[in-house]
Amino acid sequence: MNMIFLQTAQGGGASMLIMMAMIFGVMYFFMIRPQAKKAKLQDTFTQDIAKGDEVVTNSGIIGKVNKIDGEVVHLQVDQKTYLKIFRSAISKDMSEGYAKGKVELVEATT
Repeated sequence: MNMIFLQTAQGGGASMLIMMAMIFGVMYFFMIRPQAKKAKLQDTFTQDIAKGDEVVTNSGIIGKVNKIDGEVVHLQVDQKTYLKIFRSAISKDMSEGYAKGKVELVEATT
């Protein structure tokens, strides 16, 4: 019967540590850093919201900012329809999209 003995590489701990550091570095630059940058931009955007801005909420509601009371934003969605939402529920600005004609609204017919 033939026996095969496996030998472990001597000094493999240092190379394993370097490999783990490289994997963490790649994860940081491709996953963690872009998400942190995006979160920072979103926080800046929500703090810079002003009256008259056309915005979209996280749930897809489009409206115009009518009034801001601290963290609560009054959003006008129709002539006489207003919603109170938190600043953090606003996802993006639509003012530029409307001006450039990039956004199309389709009315539902029943």
